[in-house]
Amino acid sequence: MDATQTRFARLTNGFSKQLDHHAAAVGLYVAHHYLCRVHEALRTTPAVALGIAERVWTIGDLLDAVLPREPNRPVRVTRNFTVIDGGEP
Repeated sequence: MDATQTRFARLTNGFSKQLDHHAAAVGLYVAHHYLCRVHEALRTTPAVALGIAERVWTIGDLLDAVLPREPNRPVRVTRNFTVIDGGEP
């Protein structure tokens, strides 16, 4: 079982527990596959072979494209609950 299939299997701790985490992991894998990984038969990446990219990307190029330029600011979450005082002991 290759690295991508472990995300789909629940036999290990490698599976994604939330849909947005799963989508991010699969997207990162697909981007690496098409932009960074040189394929044996093509002798280049599929993106370069299709004319989508001008050169083979490095992992650093991929991370620079994916990660935001500014750090994320924490999101303030408001909870909709009330505390009841004076309950029976």
